[in-house]
Amino acid sequence: MAARFQFDVVVAFEPERAQEILRAVPAVPGVFALCGAREGDEPYLTRTADMRRRMRRLLDPPEAQSKRLNLRERVARIEYCVTGSEFESSLVLYHAAVALFGYAQARRRLKLHTPYFVRMTVENAHPRVYVTNRLSRRALGSMYGPFPSRAAAERYCDAVLDLFKLRRCHEDLAPYPEHPGCLYGEMKKCLEPCKEACTPEQYAAEAEAVKRFFDTHGGSMIDAIGLEREEAAAAMEFEKAAALHAQWHKVKAATSLADELVQPVPKLRAVIVQEAAKIEASEHVDAQEAAVFLLEGGCLAGPERLSTLGVRAVKEQTSVGSSLFAQPLMLQAVPLEDSTGVVKDSPEERAKAAIGRLGEKIGEAADTALLSDHLSLLRRWYYRPEKQRSGEVFLPNLDGGWPVRRILRGAARMAIGEPGVMAETQRDAVAEAKVRILHEGREGVERVVPVVKRRGGKKVPLGDGLS
Repeated sequence: MAARFQFDVVVAFEPERAQEILRAVPAVPGVFALCGAREGDEPYLTRTADMRRRMRRLLDPPEAQSKRLNLRERVARIEYCVTGSEFESSLVLYHAAVALFGYAQARRRLKLHTPYFVRMTVENAHPRVYVTNRLSRRALGSMYGPFPSRAAAERYCDAVLDLFKLRRCHEDLAPYPEHPGCLYGEMKKCLEPCKEACTPEQYAAEAEAVKRFFDTHGGSMIDAIGLEREEAAAAMEFEKAAALHAQWHKVKAATSLADELVQPVPKLRAVIVQEAAKIEASEHVDAQEAAVFLLEGGCLAGPERLSTLGVRAVKEQTSVGSSLFAQPLMLQAVPLEDSTGVVKDSPEERAKAAIGRLGEKIGEAADTALLSDHLSLLRRWYYRPEKQRSGEVFLPNLDGGWPVRRILRGAARMAIGEPGVMAETQRDAVAEAKVRILHEGREGVERVVPVVKRRGGKKVPLGDGLS
């Protein structure tokens, strides 16, 4: 995917026409390369929030006695891509660096490092769990991550191992009764397979329980303890129920140390929604578009532009709920046909089609190094503080399908912006006005509320008969 990368715009540069050429460069975020005339010249590649301003600093006539880098006399060609977000800029910059310099140089220039994972050696006769940042293709299915740091992965690993009695030693075990053992065995935190203190079947059952814990984010153990706690409480065994309740909280604390993104590498799936790159409007371009990226099996693909026509940016949670009274704009009519009479697809169909096109672009990673680079870019964006992280991410449902409507609402927020603050409804003032009207008598009712109703076939004021 990265090897076939090409910039969207290529322009020949001439110093005497610099002002004319730079005026045509959009003043928007993007990635650009300044290429020299000679074949051996290394291009200047970077990303920026304003391409025109950055290029002017590099290509305008140099100021006297200025030490600022100036490439005016060395550049023969300008290549650039317009991007809509920092996430897209990072991905485009990586693909461009791979195409220009190769994978090794791209990793060094972008300072990409493999994220840390929790690995379970299920292929071993006596499985164990440890933290690593070395990807192995045969072990991807038993590597859970990515984590933001090694410390975070180790905290999660230690918290999970405290719930079970799996071995923590690194040696390749050859069990025999006279084995000296270790401290964890003395503390009864290990089944001590080294001393043959347990049967292979018992250790395999413990290892399977650990794997189920990782696969379900602790859900298997939480559900089992919760059911056992309810049974103990129903049987009036309150001491046992209290102990199980304390264990339940311990398991919940362990599961909270891993983000919901943490999955086996082949099951790493997500849809990332970002602002779309600003392009010139035309008859065939919808201004209200968002950029959609797909994470599948740890590899990234995108962007794919998604039109938000027919979708309103609605807050997921509001103090007044999601009723039509609170969100009247949801009733806005949307034309079913465009100006040429062609029937438009529904927003759900457009979203599914965009995700499907992204899925076709993702193939099996050529090597674990490319997979490592994509996971590093994902980790760098995802684990930022929420206020500093642009865009939204959506994980698949439990059945494996995508939350299409939530993705559409997220795309609308990216394209249209967050809904404005609604004016507060003066409910107390309305209630006071109603009470005042009722106490003013018939004249006040006729004056303020000129609504009538029928009584015996005769129209009378609404306030008739009020005291």
